[in-house]
Amino acid sequence: MIESIFLANEGAYDATGTKLEELKKLNYIFGSNGSGKTTISRVVEGTGSFPDCKISWTGGAALETRVYNKDFVEKHFDAESSIKGIYTFGENIEVATRIKTLKGEADKIDAKLKNLRKILIGEDGESGKKKERETLDTLLLQNVWDAKGKFSELKDAFTGLNSDKKKFRDRYLIEASSNTTTLREMTELRDDAEIVFSGALTTASTLPDQDSSKVTALEGAAILKKKIIGKEDVDIAGLIETLGNSDWVQQGRHFFDQLEDQCPFCQQETDAAFKLSLETYFDETYIADLGDIDKLLSDYRAAANNLLDGYSAAETVESSYLDREAFEKDVTALRLALDSNVEHISAKRKEPSAPATLTDTAPLFAAVNGHISTANAKVKANNDTIDNLAARKKELTSQVWKRLLEDTKTTYNQFNTEANDLDKAITSLNGQIETEMKNLVAKQEEIEENERKITSIKPTIDAINKLLKSFGFTNFHLAEGEESGFYEVKRADGSDAKRTLSEGEKSFITFLYFWYLIRGSFNSSGGTNDKVVVFDDPVSSLDADILFIVCNLIKHIVTEMRSGTSPIKQVFVLTHNIYFHKEVTFDKKRSGATARSDETFWVVRKTSDCSQIVPFNENPIKSSYELLWREVRQKPPSDTAIQNVTRRILEHYFKFYGGITPETIIDSFEGKDKMVCNSLLSWINDGSHFAPDDLYLACDPNQVDRHLAVFQRIFEESGHAGHYKMMMGDDYVPLPLEVVDNVQDQALIEQEVDGA
Repeated sequence: MIESIFLANEGAYDATGTKLEELKKLNYIFGSNGSGKTTISRVVEGTGSFPDCKISWTGGAALETRVYNKDFVEKHFDAESSIKGIYTFGENIEVATRIKTLKGEADKIDAKLKNLRKILIGEDGESGKKKERETLDTLLLQNVWDAKGKFSELKDAFTGLNSDKKKFRDRYLIEASSNTTTLREMTELRDDAEIVFSGALTTASTLPDQDSSKVTALEGAAILKKKIIGKEDVDIAGLIETLGNSDWVQQGRHFFDQLEDQCPFCQQETDAAFKLSLETYFDETYIADLGDIDKLLSDYRAAANNLLDGYSAAETVESSYLDREAFEKDVTALRLALDSNVEHISAKRKEPSAPATLTDTAPLFAAVNGHISTANAKVKANNDTIDNLAARKKELTSQVWKRLLEDTKTTYNQFNTEANDLDKAITSLNGQIETEMKNLVAKQEEIEENERKITSIKPTIDAINKLLKSFGFTNFHLAEGEESGFYEVKRADGSDAKRTLSEGEKSFITFLYFWYLIRGSFNSSGGTNDKVVVFDDPVSSLDADILFIVCNLIKHIVTEMRSGTSPIKQVFVLTHNIYFHKEVTFDKKRSGATARSDETFWVVRKTSDCSQIVPFNENPIKSSYELLWREVRQKPPSDTAIQNVTRRILEHYFKFYGGITPETIIDSFEGKDKMVCNSLLSWINDGSHFAPDDLYLACDPNQVDRHLAVFQRIFEESGHAGHYKMMMGDDYVPLPLEVVDNVQDQALIEQEVDGA
């Protein structure tokens, strides 16, 4: 069944378009000639090209259409060729009963299919389980896209996906099912990304290692702990040891040599024995020990300076991989310790008998060298990355996805559970639909096989001729044509009557032909297929009696459709004939004027710009007079029809009421308004006008309000304002004060003129 029809850029319909929606089984459409009714029937038929029009079918499944309009008449009864035969059922009751049974079974399968499709895609074709699945995908898409926002510093891992939500979601699902890489913390990923995704990687040099073993070995020299004193068995040894002034005596020896045997301490003259005792006390061993201290000091100072120079080298200090602040802090601490140790060794040289304790620089060297080792590890990582950049990017990208998957685990697990359930349901529904489709096709093939056994074009000929005769059409009839499967229209004497039929005769026989086509088919099978039927102005050129017959035949189709046993599933009736519309829509089961639950009412209104389709919840056509007033009340009124409508109202009302003096009314107006009034009351002299003609002024769209104001004033000037107010109902609006003032001023002017 058709749910809605959208019309645009066709016939009287503009680019904005208009729509019939929430259509029911039975749909009545009223509109004047040229308003666009035939366009509706052509769009439903679907044989032409209507790119901007659209029909929405229930469940997306289109039915066959049978359309009666002027195109149908021209195609089948104005053509040169014979009339194509209609296959209908013959008299084989057994086969006909079997077909009816099979059709019932097919209808049940079709109903089951519709229910399955409803569950799968909804009644509108855009809901159901598939829509739930799409919604679930959309929700996941937004959730993972939002989660991606926290990975802005790692966006290079999503290259090619950063501006496409759908592609990102699809890649996410692939990663969720296949990513088995190591899970890493975000800080680690950011650090690696700065290198791998930098885009400006260059090979770096390893920082030189500094060997501190020599310095630490010198710091452990035994000489530093040794108490260096003179020979103990010399006669002055006891005195020196008792006084504990060995270092003082050693220092004084330099002055003793300069004073030529004069004691530098007491200024007394000494003998050769004293000089010998001093020299014996500070023997070669003592001198050697002092030499060791001097060498230790020299070696230590040199080794320390070399190390400090190495730590100060440009390639080390300027390295971008070195934690410069921490490195310089630890180097400063090391330098202070080394300088302190040099001072301690120097002090030992001055006082050899005193032990020297040095600062252990091993921990300080370890701290400084640790910075270099850390930097070199980064250098190695950098160089390894450059050597294996493609692999590192792939690995890091996989690790970033792993982190994202971990952060969205709850979201994904919920999605996966619901998606699996929906996928199973959709798969099951698709399987059932496929099975039922096969069952339906098999049932339809069996129906067609049985239909071919009993269908023929002869029963249609007999039925149409019987109806023609019963309605008084005895001077022509249908007959089988010379070509098999076709009809011809014959006179009683056997001559061809097709070209000599009157318009009424042709209209009636064409309608009967269509009426039987609804029940049959142009083929020997297919007569029981479900279909939509359209009647577009089927009563043109028919007199009242035949119009009544056609009306009842259509009502019979409607009754069959409403019974639920007919292959006809929906009917459209379009007309411009008020009498026919009133007859065909009459339904004693309708409660008042309100439409029944299975029917709709529409009016096609045409303006100078375009046509619009207006819905009504009741039958909008009550009487010709009421219809005319309805047009006046319409907002906005039709600029193409309003003048003829208002003239016909005035003619109908004032002829019925009588006693009107048109000259008096016309003289109440001035200027343009007087011309409008004169044209509206022209029926007084020219008789009745049942259609637009040339006896009135063209009503420009901008003049519609003026025209209606004059129309209202005619009732007020004639003393019939009450009738105007009653017919306008809730749409009644008093004339603006300036109009009333103009009327009063005009009356005063006329009084003054009469007085003069």
